[in-house]
Amino acid sequence: MAFEPPKRLVRALGETAPDGDDWLEKLPEAAQQAVALRELTVERVQVPGGRSSLVVLVRTADGTPAVLKLAPGRARPEAERAALAHWDGRGAVQLVESFTSEGVLLLERLHPDVSVRSLPEAKALLEAAGTLRRLWVEPPADFPFETVAERTGRQAEAMRARAQADPEVAPLVGLALAAREELLAAPPEHRLLHGTFRQSKVLSGERVPWLAVGPDPVVGECAFDLARLVRDRVEDLIAQPSGAATTRRRVKRLAESLDVDQERLRGWTLFRAVESGVRAGRVGRPRDAELLLEFAGWL
Repeated sequence: MAFEPPKRLVRALGETAPDGDDWLEKLPEAAQQAVALRELTVERVQVPGGRSSLVVLVRTADGTPAVLKLAPGRARPEAERAALAHWDGRGAVQLVESFTSEGVLLLERLHPDVSVRSLPEAKALLEAAGTLRRLWVEPPADFPFETVAERTGRQAEAMRARAQADPEVAPLVGLALAAREELLAAPPEHRLLHGTFRQSKVLSGERVPWLAVGPDPVVGECAFDLARLVRDRVEDLIAQPSGAATTRRRVKRLAESLDVDQERLRGWTLFRAVESGVRAGRVGRPRDAELLLEFAGWL
């Protein structure tokens, strides 16, 4: 079978490695080797798939449905493996194989086309938040994960550079960076976090109704993880005349439902929205940048 990477993956990897690398060129051969090594039967490549990995629907030698996932090193697949092993199926997709293979994960099969986004908005937020709560556990000793301070430190440097090049975004960037400094001064807890949690990262399963997939794990406070969920369906929020008020109510509701400090959630939501908006502008997605920065201005 030809393992053609979906256009969405090619485009996203082009944004994260604009100078290119040879991972995509080697991907078909790597996928063939991974399938042969595990004696898998391939059903199909998942399309449109993810933005950082090739996802292939397969069956194991005994006929069990599974998912083969291949990702480049810059997507931190080994950190994902370590987090999934630590969660051991509690709130997240389960690892199927016990041995390791660099950049390759074999996972339990969920329903790849049914995410929590398929639910009405209020129900989707409730189910997503409940799933996220189960992931917030103590990290393993000597954890191999970035901290929130480390990850946002790299992001802050890119934001400062963008603000110097584009004075229009400088005021929001300044607010976001100030919020980060204040938040990092006294984090209330250190938990293992999903890192990139949103409604589309929660898929329907057989073991339990909803399970998280695709973590980019990080260790830090829970409000950082919840912040990305606040802006889910941002295009719908922007289209509403009451979008700003709806956003503030969402911050309050999510903070209360997950016992997170509301002001800390607002601060991390601001930082993450500005960071995403600045990054979208930098890689040539002006419409996304406009939406995210408008949203950030409401906070």
